[in-house]
Formats: sequence, C-alpha cells, structure tokens
Amino acid sequence: MTTKMRSEIAEQPAALRATLDSLLPRVDEVKALGERTRQLLFIARGTSDNAAVYGRYLVESRAGRLAALAAPSVATTYRRRLDLDGVLAVAISQSGRTEEIVETLAWARDCGAATVGITNGGPDSPLAQAADVALCTVAGEEKAVPATKTYTTQLAALAVLALGLGAEVEADDLQRVPDAVEELIANPGDLDAVVEGLADKHGAVVSARGLAFSTALETALKLKEACYLHAMGLSYADLLHGPIAVVDAETPALLVAAEHSPTLPGTVALAERVVAAGAAAYTIGGGAALAKAGTAALNGPGLPEWVAPMGLIVPGQLLTEALARRLGVDPDAPRGLNKVTQTD
Repeated sequence: MTTKMRSEIAEQPAALRATLDSLLPRVDEVKALGERTRQLLFIARGTSDNAAVYGRYLVESRAGRLAALAAPSVATTYRRRLDLDGVLAVAISQSGRTEEIVETLAWARDCGAATVGITNGGPDSPLAQAADVALCTVAGEEKAVPATKTYTTQLAALAVLALGLGAEVEADDLQRVPDAVEELIANPGDLDAVVEGLADKHGAVVSARGLAFSTALETALKLKEACYLHAMGLSYADLLHGPIAVVDAETPALLVAAEHSPTLPGTVALAERVVAAGAAAYTIGGGAALAKAGTAALNGPGLPEWVAPMGLIVPGQLLTEALARRLGVDPDAPRGLNKVTQTD
C-alpha cells in the first residue's frame, strides 16, 4: 500500500528544486524590505508555526535580527493595535486561505509593518494578495492531511528570506538540499526498529535545541495527528528543567540534532542520560556520535546546520507514515482533521 503521504514525501526533492528555482531570484525584493525594517514578526499556526520557529532561529542566529512569534488573537480577538513601525511581518500558511492568518497580516500592515506572505496557495491566494512580497512555494497539490512537502518548501522560502536579510551563510548550501533529501528518503536508517519501538507506546518526548528545535516540534505534531501518539515537542533545555521525569521505559525519547551544530554535544549527553535511566533514546541526525549514544538511529542529512532542518524532518515524516500504517491508522486522513483549519 502506498499512501498519499508517502508519495508526497517522495515528491519533496522535486518540490524543493522548483521552489528554490522560483524564489532565489527574488532575494533582492526581500532585501529592499529588510533595508527599511529592523526586526521580524512571524505569523502562523500549526505546521506553519513550526516552520516559523526555524525562521526565528535562522534570522536571529545568522542575520542578527530580533524575531518573535505572533499571537494572532491579539489582532483577531483582542483587536489591540500595536506600533509595528520597523517590523517585517512574515505570515506563513500552506493554503494561503486561513482567515486568521490573512487577517493578522492585514492587521500588521495597518499597524505599520512591511509584510511578506509565504504560501503554497499561489499568487492569487488571499495571503499572497495581502502581502507586499509573496514568496509562493512550488510544492504542487498536497492531498494528504499531514503536511510534508508544503512544510519543507516553507523552510526553503524562509532560507531565501534569510538570504535577503543578509544572513551570514553560504547561499550555495541551498542547492545541496534536494539531493540530501533524496538520499534520506532512500536510506532513512533504522526505521523499522524505531517503528517497532514506538508501536506499543502511548507517549513520547521529541526534543532538540536551536535550529533543529523546529524539527522536534514538527515531528511531535506529525506523530500526534497521524499516529495519535501523545508526543511532546520540547527544547532539551526545557526538558531538563523538569519534564524529563516523564521519560521512562513506557515513554521513550526521540532526539534530533544536526551533525555540525553547537547543540550536538548536549543532545548526545541527553541521549546517554535517557539510556542510563532505562528508557529508549531514538535519534535523528547528529552523525555517528548521536547514533552511538542512542538506542536506534535515523539518519540525518550531510548539510550545514542552517539548512539541515529541511533534511532532518524527512526521517520523522517517514517514521510517522510507517508507524501510522503499523497501528492501522490511515495517515492520509487522520480523524477530526481537515486540510485547511479555520479558527475563531
């Protein structure tokens, strides 16, 4: 059985190539907005909010700009006006039709912000129409409810955004991403072992830090929505402040890190601690050091840290799809979910 989700995971290299080909020539448009703004405000929900976490870490750590995640209810429920002069508001929505996100971007513009919209909904979508600059991804139609290719192409768009904002990175690294994703799809690592390790569990902790934190959040979300697993996505710094008490033989940890990251030593130490406590520590990425410290390992991409999250999420997507089938759940249509979510 080939699910729509599995087919769309396989489409990601082509979607990433098409998105980068479309958006890289538009770096100067972002640069023009960046020259009249100082900080960023990301507006998103759900999977797109996890992409925004990547965007925040990326622009702060590589472009030196303060960034924050918006609380859309300030705009849509409390209807409070803020002074957003000098702010670049970046709204992210796969469909470009989530009313709350479109309304919040319009609110930000009315409050004085310059605006960018990131969407797979095309230039005619409400979000693209509301933005000063619309960075439209080229993922094609996504039929499975759990987002895969729309998420990774959002990360690609955010990487292009960071380039326009003067990020101190090698732009050529982006061209390596599609091939790295292709390699991970073909060889994700000990997928069967991790699936079997989670098949009889009701909960798990998914943890990372820094640029990989977005991957932990998104992997946890996928496991919740498609496998009905009580998965908690946490920074490992927050995990160590108390929640680590829930990690035991019945609640394994899934730990994520880029191979070339200053957060890797801490992730390795956490894996060793989890295993020493008698719990399973399944790992994604982190090279040989993290794989050796854990119970079973999923591979990561051979990419620099700033673009690694576009590859790190792929083993998590494959795990989610395989675990859902192992549990007898249709990953294409999880219960209670729709492709476009509207909130009051």
